[in-house]
Amino acid sequence: MKKNCLVTGVLTVFALISLPAFAVLGGSEASVQTDQIQLKASLRSTQAQTYTVHELRAATGVVVREYAAGGTVFGVAWEGAWPPDMQQLLGSYFDQYMQERKQQARNGPPGRRPVHVELPGLVVNIAGHPGWFRGQAFVPSMLPSGVAAKDIR
Repeated sequence: MKKNCLVTGVLTVFALISLPAFAVLGGSEASVQTDQIQLKASLRSTQAQTYTVHELRAATGVVVREYAAGGTVFGVAWEGAWPPDMQQLLGSYFDQYMQERKQQARNGPPGRRPVHVELPGLVVNIAGHPGWFRGQAFVPSMLPSGVAAKDIR
């Protein structure tokens, strides 16, 4: 029994180490430096009036911007050759996102149009084509005073 627990624990640790880590929506701003290491990216943090933008630029050309206020990530934006892992990026909001995408699929095939998900607690926009994608995701109720959706880019 102890051996099985040990093996499970070791496998769990390896799985967690191998996953890329992004400061997930609604998560802690403290993970930004971990993201920098995982992406092998340069980090530039810019202070706005009521929030901080942490911009990660990877050598691959992928750029991820994490918007945080009060130690919490309220928005993320990205651009690059491929879309990010949405489950990793959205964290606990991923299930809501997927449910809405499934509902949209029932209303017709998605085709090649941009993705737009707008729920009371989550907004996600994704556009692009193979070789270049961009997008944003944010929690409307977490936006600091004076910050608009257009500011998350």
